[in-house]
Amino acid sequence: MTSDPGPGVLAHLGSLLHQAPADRSGALWRLQEESRQLDANIIRLPANAEVAGHVEPDLDVLVQVLDGSGRLETANGRQDLSPGCTAWLPHGARRSVTAGGDGLVYLTVHRRRPGLSIRSAPAE
Repeated sequence: MTSDPGPGVLAHLGSLLHQAPADRSGALWRLQEESRQLDANIIRLPANAEVAGHVEPDLDVLVQVLDGSGRLETANGRQDLSPGCTAWLPHGARRSVTAGGDGLVYLTVHRRRPGLSIRSAPAE
């Protein structure tokens, strides 16, 4: 069994971006400590890539833009994303994210997902 590290720095954005190939998209880093109560990911979208519209039925998600630019679309309309922007996406809210021409890097943080369970499909 792997022991969890104590509190402290777990990652450095500059190092992550430097070490990952320029064309690598998706999760560059994930919080993996076994005893965690949170999930966190650093995600990179290439230029003009999109996370299609979807609804997260169970979890609120906090998004912190770290690098690049893009757009967030919710029921409140389109909002521009740039480094320093923080967005709250409540559970049940439809959202999509589109990277700008320079790509987009962002941190997501949410409560750790519960274990898998069987449930009905959400109504559209």
